[in-house]
Amino acid sequence: MKAKKSEELFQEAVEYIPGGVNSPVRAYKAVGMTPRFIHEAAGPYVFDEDGNQYIDYIGSWGPMILGHNHPEVQEAVVRACANGLSFGADTKIEVEMAKLICESVPSIEMIRMVNSGTEAVMSAVRAARGFTGRSKIIKFEGCYHGHSDCMLVKAGSGVMTAGIPDSAGVPAGCTMDTLTAIYNDLSSVEQLLDANPEQVAAIVVEPLAANMGVVLPEDGFLSGLRALCDRHGALLIFDEVITGFRLGGFTGAAGKFQVCPDLTTYGKIIGGGMPVGAYGGRKEVMEMVSPVGPVYQAGTLSGNPVAMAAGITQLTILKDHPEIYTGLAEKGEKLFGGMKKIFEQYEVPCTVNYLDSLGCVFFQEGPVRNYAQAKKSDTAAFAKYFAWMLEHGYHLASSQFEAIFLSDAHTDQILTDTLTCLEDYLKMVRR
Repeated sequence: MKAKKSEELFQEAVEYIPGGVNSPVRAYKAVGMTPRFIHEAAGPYVFDEDGNQYIDYIGSWGPMILGHNHPEVQEAVVRACANGLSFGADTKIEVEMAKLICESVPSIEMIRMVNSGTEAVMSAVRAARGFTGRSKIIKFEGCYHGHSDCMLVKAGSGVMTAGIPDSAGVPAGCTMDTLTAIYNDLSSVEQLLDANPEQVAAIVVEPLAANMGVVLPEDGFLSGLRALCDRHGALLIFDEVITGFRLGGFTGAAGKFQVCPDLTTYGKIIGGGMPVGAYGGRKEVMEMVSPVGPVYQAGTLSGNPVAMAAGITQLTILKDHPEIYTGLAEKGEKLFGGMKKIFEQYEVPCTVNYLDSLGCVFFQEGPVRNYAQAKKSDTAAFAKYFAWMLEHGYHLASSQFEAIFLSDAHTDQILTDTLTCLEDYLKMVRR
């Protein structure tokens, strides 16, 4: 496919924007190519500035669960815009959004809107520290919780792709209270808790890790974390920026795995793709947040009326139509299960991890159950596969360590065609 306009735009972008991108995960550096500049999107498709059409498996990194530019969501945004873009004041729709989530998710009794997943996690950690009076937190290698200072310790996602273990510009003092454990390894968590008695405020975890590729929690891992938190007086924070209102159904990973966290963080899916985040949980913890309690957090654009209009429309559709989730699980089995069979048929050493509408292909023999194992993937092999798929009209994340996101707009025929394209690639490689 021609990419002349994208290439020209990228050359201009690098003069004014670091690396030519406003988020590292958009860069094609890891695959040795030029990023595609997207002009518009609809349903399962995105269209670049050169007019190329792609089947999109990124979905703005997850929130486009109904497909791009869903007509009801678009209509809600247009109506909201007619009343004004931002007030910096209370609105009725903020209350409606909070009520919808609190009445639908058993673990959430109160919730506070913010503007991103990064801000949500940062605020949830602060609330946990304020509630417990403790300073230390435990996170897991390869789990990404946004780019706030204390979380940039062995993070996944763009940091992992760039090969940067931490980040410059983060003072040592900001991370001295961040302890890192091994995902799916309860003993590593217990050792940290025992070594830091009555000092750990919270354990922060992606209940299904989706920023070092997709890594599923093994049986007993999440319930084990719950038990350890209860035993040591720490809070359990589920980062559901990726899994919330997507995995398993409307109650997300907490409902899917039947584990109740103390706090939960959400991202752009509750804004229909607009810049939104939220954190919520037990009432006694959330009432530590200002203006009720002493934990300060604020934001002029928090609960923005346009974003709330988009989000509440999308969430209402999902809640009223649970069959969407059943369909997404079936699509996931068809695509990811089909990919797994094709790799096995052609004897290509790949591991396909997936659950419902989230999946990832690791170019290595499995299993992949933690960060150390994920890092063993053959990124050069991934780059060749990525280039083939892009050339044939499939828009994937340009990193071995990101997820494939399915939407309600992906049809059975699209999934079949995707599998055919993958098989054609493997046939070509074997020649």
